[in-house]
Amino acid sequence: MQGKVYFIGAGPGDPELLTLKAINILKKADMVIYASSLVPEKVILSFVREDCEIISSAELILEEIHDKIKHGVKNGKIVARVHTGDPSIYGAIHEQIYLLNKDGIEYEIIPGVSSAFATAAKAKVSFTLPEATQTLIITRLSGRTKVPAKENFKDLAAHNCSLAIYLSSSMAEDVAKGCIEAGYKEDTLVVIGYRIGWDDEKIIFSSLKDLQRDVEKNSIKRQAIFLVLPNQDQVFFSKLYDKRFSHGFRK
Repeated sequence: MQGKVYFIGAGPGDPELLTLKAINILKKADMVIYASSLVPEKVILSFVREDCEIISSAELILEEIHDKIKHGVKNGKIVARVHTGDPSIYGAIHEQIYLLNKDGIEYEIIPGVSSAFATAAKAKVSFTLPEATQTLIITRLSGRTKVPAKENFKDLAAHNCSLAIYLSSSMAEDVAKGCIEAGYKEDTLVVIGYRIGWDDEKIIFSSLKDLQRDVEKNSIKRQAIFLVLPNQDQVFFSKLYDKRFSHGFRK
């Protein structure tokens, strides 16, 4: 009897941010493969059985990961492939799914809390503000993994909307420069989320003009996200709860 693969979004690091569905899969998993460099061990150990086979993928290449999944599934095992945050955002699942489809292996994807939303919650901020900011762009700066030319950061920043910038903690100066050149004010709020959900997490309130300084001051080199949040110094009220605004449930 063939088993099944579950891609699980483990969230940013806090075991309590896993979905109930993810927890239930981990409890019955025979094999767990997870990126130990990105997912805290406590997330796994909080839920798996004592006899579950736990494998770190930190030092493995794609083909090695696939071989382990394939071997487990062919032996009737439930395999949990655990990713940090949500698997659909910088989760490298596309190539894994390609190989699973090629070998006819059944799989399912369970969403997770991405660090952008966990950071916003910790910082108590909103990406969207009525009639002021209604768009969130999730992106990254070009590095070892190149960004397509049509997704150039300065072009995206030209929208002057909220930004969630992943995988760019070593390029704070470029982030700030790109935003300011695109029209953001120098004092625009930037929330730095460092290892959110981990025991040493940090939330740092900065601005575009101070971003590089605050990154250096806090020795942030990796596992951080930048939230660029315009218009946060103003107060906006939505029409949804305005007594003068009627809709299908309120006249």
